[in-house]
Amino acid sequence: MYDGLSVGAVIPARDEADNIGAVVAELLDLRTDDGQRVIDDLVVCDNGSADGTAERARAAGARVAVERTPGYGRACLAAIAALRPVDVVLFVDGDQSCEIGQALDLLRAVAAGADLAIGSRALGRREPGALTPPQIAGNRVASLLIRMLWGRRITDLGPFRAIRSDALRRVDMRDTAYGWTVEMQIKAIQSRLRLVEVPVNSRRRRFGRSKVGGTARGVIGASIGILGMILKLRRRGAAS
Repeated sequence: MYDGLSVGAVIPARDEADNIGAVVAELLDLRTDDGQRVIDDLVVCDNGSADGTAERARAAGARVAVERTPGYGRACLAAIAALRPVDVVLFVDGDQSCEIGQALDLLRAVAAGADLAIGSRALGRREPGALTPPQIAGNRVASLLIRMLWGRRITDLGPFRAIRSDALRRVDMRDTAYGWTVEMQIKAIQSRLRLVEVPVNSRRRRFGRSKVGGTARGVIGASIGILGMILKLRRRGAAS
């Protein structure tokens, strides 16, 4: 609970056995200034892991949903479907790249009136190696396109974010892969939701290799997914 709002955390994860326990534990230990526990429910989606991600998540105190078909958006949708009713949904990566304490900054923005609070790594401090050059370039290109096509300044497509549950239902998320984050932001703009960016710091993942920036396949897939979603939503907006 944060400022009268119940909070559910969603963590999509694939092969994050060495990271997921620490992320779950930090979230469940998160407290407000008066000592109140912040996270009311927490669901990790085990997205086709070949390691002990699900077991480590459960051991740390998470509930686990299973989606065997790989896909970032697909994992998020499965976790949301398993989440108990809450006022705000907090999205967190399972690789220890997020500073979990900064979730309070995202929730503070929502409590102050935002429908969607995006954690912007571009506005925060970035540990060397936290983002690969293709990830940085891709964020800049996507942000520029959103500004050109919708007139809204965006600095990052960061996965660390918080959204009101009624706003999440309104944007009607559909993407099952890499277009998930940009779909949420553009649909929020199109729906005239109150969207804010909050500076967050980014760290190098503690163990393992990134599924996006760490492989050529991930970079290409993410680029196609993000740009494809931007064009799709632009065409849909022009036709409506």
